[in-house]
Amino acid sequence: MKGGRSKSDTKSAKLSVTKKPTKGGGGGAAARKSGKAAKDPNKPKRPASAFFVFMEEFREQYKREHPKNKSVAAVGKAGGDKWKSLSEAEKAPFVAKADKRKVEYEKKMKAYNKEQAEGPKEEEESEKSMSEVNDDDEDDEEGSGEMTTTSRIWSRRIA
Repeated sequence: MKGGRSKSDTKSAKLSVTKKPTKGGGGGAAARKSGKAAKDPNKPKRPASAFFVFMEEFREQYKREHPKNKSVAAVGKAGGDKWKSLSEAEKAPFVAKADKRKVEYEKKMKAYNKEQAEGPKEEEESEKSMSEVNDDDEDDEEGSGEMTTTSRIWSRRIA
């Protein structure tokens, strides 16, 4: 065939597609995990949105009405449909609760950030670590009657 492509040409053209780099800069799962900072367990958790405040109450109600239903997806779907059907006035109490939680979260975050800016508190050394340090000091003192490993080696070489 003149000017036509063979089947092998089309396959190689399809295989040579270049992929765009991912947000993490590429490198797969290992690169993503190493690039992430460890989470601080003391950091306050983000507050729930108005929908999730609604879902807390809706789940309890749904479980009472449908005790045999064990599907999480069914509860979520029913909750989403119910939320969409609510008017703004019916959503207002949930929005108010979410706003209240958000204000509390912001206060906690200010305190947390202030604590982080001050730096980590220095903790006193435990008794065990203090005794280990003191034991090492006693071994190094001259005239203690005990030979250290290094002094034994040098005494053998000299003799």
